Amino acid sequence: MSSPTIASTNHQIRLAQRPVGAPGRECWSFTEEPVPHPAGEGDVLVKTLALSLDPAMRGWMNEGKSYIPPVEIGAVMRAGGVGVVVASNNPAFAVGDYVNGGLDVQEYCLVPGAQIKRNGLFKIDLRMGTPTQWLNVLGMPGMTGYFGLMDVGMPQAGETVVISGAAGAVGQTVGQIAKIKGCRVVGIAGGAAKCDWVVKELGFDACIDYKAGPTSVKDGLKQHCPKGVDIYFDNVGGEILDTVLTRINRKARIIICGAISQYNNTTAVQGPKNYLSLLVNRARMEGIVVFDYADRYHLAIAEMAGYLKDGRMKSKEDVVMGLNTFPETLMKLFNGENFGKLVLQVATD
Repeated sequence: MSSPTIASTNHQIRLAQRPVGAPGRECWSFTEEPVPHPAGEGDVLVKTLALSLDPAMRGWMNEGKSYIPPVEIGAVMRAGGVGVVVASNNPAFAVGDYVNGGLDVQEYCLVPGAQIKRNGLFKIDLRMGTPTQWLNVLGMPGMTGYFGLMDVGMPQAGETVVISGAAGAVGQTVGQIAKIKGCRVVGIAGGAAKCDWVVKELGFDACIDYKAGPTSVKDGLKQHCPKGVDIYFDNVGGEILDTVLTRINRKARIIICGAISQYNNTTAVQGPKNYLSLLVNRARMEGIVVFDYADRYHLAIAEMAGYLKDGRMKSKEDVVMGLNTFPETLMKLFNGENFGKLVLQVATD
């Protein structure tokens, strides 16, 4: 390929204030600065092509102790992305290499040599998947789904797996892996179109539309999980988690990946009311943070790239164009508007 062009100005989106409730446009500042160039040994300059927008980003905006430090006020918003190397002082990265890593919400990212490992910057092979697939099944959501299900859930053929947020980035991966491993898979998603897609395109055994009525989840679990739930992969928390807890089997495993129903609360996060079901059923509830498995990403990527190639796995992305649309595009996650993995397209190469 020809050498990528380098602009003179780097447009960035920074956290202007910590949100109370939903993070509206007032929480962001739009800034620009000259594009930095590699000066130190090992430095790499990356042009951002696409960014991964994930529910976890809402938690990163909050002040307080968590599994990762909060984004500081005035800092460029944290985000993973795919880009192309446009300048390099690092023998491991050549101009024209496609990369995945912590690029943040900006057009260019200068990664100092000493921070390459911390940014998770690594080369990607577009023969294994498209750039957007590297932000989905082959990226952080896919790694979350894979290790959450396989290491925490420990599925066995014949078990029943229930997944909330089934049409989202993590949910679609979890369900397809569970089917490949021989499980019965029941999704929970919002709206008939998403439920139809999960069953007809991804091959789930059933999908429950939580928007269909106040008892839809309860009734759907009774209908589609007559033998109970062995594994529940939770992406939403709240009432759906409580309802699933009433249906779990003995020695069930509940994987806590996220709680998108709670992220924009202005009151205290609502914990599970039916947690004593864990005691009665000798069940286990455990959280999954994907960064814990970074040294094994390459193994999961190789396995799932194989599934993409042989057609056993599909990858759906919801792509929105333009860095300036970031505030509104991010809100699609919390309004349930995205259909598949939400990706912000920043540039083409």
